[in-house]
Amino acid sequence: MRRQLFLLVCILAGWQSRALAQEIQAKVSINASRISSQTDKKVFQTLQSAILNLLNNRKWTNESFQVNEKINCNFLISISEAQPGNIYKASIIVQAARPVYNTSYEVPLINFQDEAVIFRYVEYQPIEFNDNRVAGTDGLSANLPAILAYYVYLILGLDFDSFALRGGDPYFQKMQNIVNNAPEGRDISGWKAFDGLRNRYWLMENLTNSRYVSMHDVIYNFYRLGMDIMYENETEGRNAVLNSLSLVNTLNNDIPNTMIVQFFFQGKANEFTRIFKRATPDDRQKARDILSKIDISNSNLYKQELK
Repeated sequence: MRRQLFLLVCILAGWQSRALAQEIQAKVSINASRISSQTDKKVFQTLQSAILNLLNNRKWTNESFQVNEKINCNFLISISEAQPGNIYKASIIVQAARPVYNTSYEVPLINFQDEAVIFRYVEYQPIEFNDNRVAGTDGLSANLPAILAYYVYLILGLDFDSFALRGGDPYFQKMQNIVNNAPEGRDISGWKAFDGLRNRYWLMENLTNSRYVSMHDVIYNFYRLGMDIMYENETEGRNAVLNSLSLVNTLNNDIPNTMIVQFFFQGKANEFTRIFKRATPDDRQKARDILSKIDISNSNLYKQELK
């Protein structure tokens, strides 16, 4: 309801939001260069078509969307191994972006790599997903559609969260449903707490656990109160982004090394440097200190660009 009210305001203001989009517009790329030439590569063409059909033609929400306002996203699938029985091991990079109000610019929503993907695919077989039968009758056959649906709901949840505080909750709950009823079988992983510290289970857990509720404030502050305001009032928008960093810093101090914190920063390093290069020396230092401390992989970039 909060998001619908926000969208009504946007429409009355003359802005058609991405939130009115007909869900997603996915591009799918499959890289099978590591697979032996003995494998008929044509199977990956039909696999790509089947994935595209699931992602772009399935109705994922109960919302009304406009055809020309889809959420742009990419699914980059790298096949690492082909096994007997039409079984494949792969990794998936999921990327999605959100438009910034009053501009043609898009800011990243997600840039995440999932390396624990194994599935069965029989050529020309459709890929289908059912929220009520996540595990299906064959775990390996059900695993790929479950993973794809998981990331679609993640994209939707982040998008809705970025327009209305806690607006993404219904989609994070759908992620939770997939995790709770995930396919099981030989070599299937990523759905359980004990499968690792950075997997589908922990990302869902962090997004639905009240201990990390402030991350939803972070998402809303960064996108809606920060990036969307930049065009009209750069200082106000930058202050909201700095506030979002302060909230992340507080959470990280209270609960160090959480997956959701690291997840939030992925793909945003250049965004943060661009935002704070024009800040006052005091705000630039505050941003640099927080970013260098939490987003360690990009700390040199921040120290160099935000002097």
